[in-house]
Amino acid sequence: MLDQIVNMREVSRRCTVGEPLTDDLAVWLANAFDNFLSQRCRSLHDAFHLNFPKGGVPWWREEAMRVRDAALRELARRCHTGLSTSALSRQIASRCDRYAASAWRFDSRRDEMPQAYRRTPKEWIWRAFKSGAAMPLGERQLRNILAY
Repeated sequence: MLDQIVNMREVSRRCTVGEPLTDDLAVWLANAFDNFLSQRCRSLHDAFHLNFPKGGVPWWREEAMRVRDAALRELARRCHTGLSTSALSRQIASRCDRYAASAWRFDSRRDEMPQAYRRTPKEWIWRAFKSGAAMPLGERQLRNILAY
């Protein structure tokens, strides 16, 4: 499903800046629309293969979770080397709880990250919160994320 999202974002980007589609993208897009317009698929989600299994995670939530998890792993990699996964999870959870209780209520309305956060731990915390996935997380869930 992620390949379809990548394709959709690339089609959107190219259309926005006026670039022509590559042959592969044009064929992919035409096939999806043809499947929908000829009623071989009931919805655009079906036509673009964006359906998720019953009880599964929708594509937009999965994408947000991947962005959040990558930001949290980068925070761990850059700022908390040498700690056990449990200690790391505890420290990151604490930082995220403090951020949620203080700065996030203001930062959540921003489209751009505050300049003062660049190259600090707050950069990765802001990215995790801005992903749209659930934040802050408990230590147990953080341990699972950081274990990869």
